[in-house]
Amino acid sequence: MQNFVVSCCSAVDLTLDYINSRDIKCCYMHYFIDGVEYEDDLGKTISYEDFYTRMDNGAVTKTSQLNAETYVEHFKKLLDEGKNIIHLCLSSGLSGTINSALIAKEELEKEYPNQKIAIIDSLAASSGFGLLVDDLCDLRDEGVSFEEAVKTIEETKLNIRHWFFSTTLKFYVRGGRVSRLSGAIGNILHICPLLDVSNEGKLLVREKVISKKKVIKKIAEKMVEDSDGGVNYSGKCFMSNSGCKEDALKVIALIEEEIPAMKGKIKLFDIGTIIGAHSGRGTVALFYHGSKRIK
Repeated sequence: MQNFVVSCCSAVDLTLDYINSRDIKCCYMHYFIDGVEYEDDLGKTISYEDFYTRMDNGAVTKTSQLNAETYVEHFKKLLDEGKNIIHLCLSSGLSGTINSALIAKEELEKEYPNQKIAIIDSLAASSGFGLLVDDLCDLRDEGVSFEEAVKTIEETKLNIRHWFFSTTLKFYVRGGRVSRLSGAIGNILHICPLLDVSNEGKLLVREKVISKKKVIKKIAEKMVEDSDGGVNYSGKCFMSNSGCKEDALKVIALIEEEIPAMKGKIKLFDIGTIIGAHSGRGTVALFYHGSKRIK
């Protein structure tokens, strides 16, 4: 018998089939396209390609964090089934949704005093968040206790390495993260920023690489540098992309060349609407187990 259920918000950037196969209980976030609200139902209502095409054509996109009432409803269904819950939230460095989850937890613990709810700040994003959730599923399936699972995830979550690159600054400019002047210069020089997620769960630009070819090589080098075992790494590797699968496949081919044990093992997903509403088309993200993020 399972000691707990695994729960998360929909920003995990995994497919619906994968989520169902791992028995993950997902709480769906919401996004807006030109002021119209949609549930982040993992591409069912609006395909990811359609979503990115709309952004390419100038649609204004934004997201909203989950409120406490939505979490109460989500958790209550599981508690009514007699379940204990471990819920992972999108990094607090990117979203305030964890605050709503904690409010819901406090309210429901009074109503269900004999059941347990743990809320964990993943300090992770996109399919790196998904990789951490996947690790929690492994612990659940191994029969690990509720308390030990929480302890293990808290101790290891910063070992999920994140590397992203973007082939365009267009959406960074649109979102106000890069000035119009810097964006114009960057696009002329074909600058592809290389980013990661810090130990505080914030997305940071680490290098400004000139040309897509060079940034693809650089991101593969990063995995060799800080993965567990380097060129001998044989653990999990998740990737995601926002409407640029060909670029992601080039990264996969290079990683398989540098790290032979990865051949055929890398799982490729789409960057969904929650992260994609801010990144736009052209982002490739790489996630694996490695050295602890310390800055």
